[in-house]
Amino acid sequence: MSFQRYYKHYLTLHQNRNCRRLHLLGMAVSMVVAIIACWLSCWWMLPLALAAAYPFAWLGHFAFEHNRPAAWQNPLRATAADLVMTWQIFRGQLKF
Repeated sequence: MSFQRYYKHYLTLHQNRNCRRLHLLGMAVSMVVAIIACWLSCWWMLPLALAAAYPFAWLGHFAFEHNRPAAWQNPLRATAADLVMTWQIFRGQLKF
């Protein structure tokens, strides 16, 4: 499956605005952790940066979307799709 097709499917799992907001918050937390890890040269913190977004995203799925997170089936593609969704929200292409 192409990434474009996967991303269209990914967006169907993220229709609720509160779920998208929690994803955005999780991505922000992840980015802050990554920046701090790089700033302090604490490379062991980088895996924490990757994991920091998941609690927010999963809360969005369980509390608002009532579906299973896409990361359970394909974590790498789901992370890439989450980055694209975050970028589109910032550019005003998706509502949040």
